Amino acid sequence: MERFIMYTLNNMAHLSKEDILKLAQLSKLDLTDDQVEKFRKEIEAIVGYVDQLQSVDVNGLEPTDQVTGLTNVTRPDEIREQASQDALLMNLPARDGDHIKVKRMIG
Repeated sequence: MERFIMYTLNNMAHLSKEDILKLAQLSKLDLTDDQVEKFRKEIEAIVGYVDQLQSVDVNGLEPTDQVTGLTNVTRPDEIREQASQDALLMNLPARDGDHIKVKRMIG
């Protein structure tokens, strides 16, 4: 039976080659030794940055859900003049009366 390790930010900051190989196996990736080392360093840097973000005190801050200052960018619903059916169907390669004619799909 496999042993599962619960990672925390503290112990993920120091990933081993085996950790990266396990992640690669789970992701169905074949990595060279150079790639393993490259990804180990990159993941450690990412986790270190997340750890740094975790330590920021955000108590009392309002969540930011809108940053443009715009309040309503939709247009009102209006009835507009519509194109006729003939105008919409005139560029079809083939039609049968008011229907679009297509090649048979089921043999």
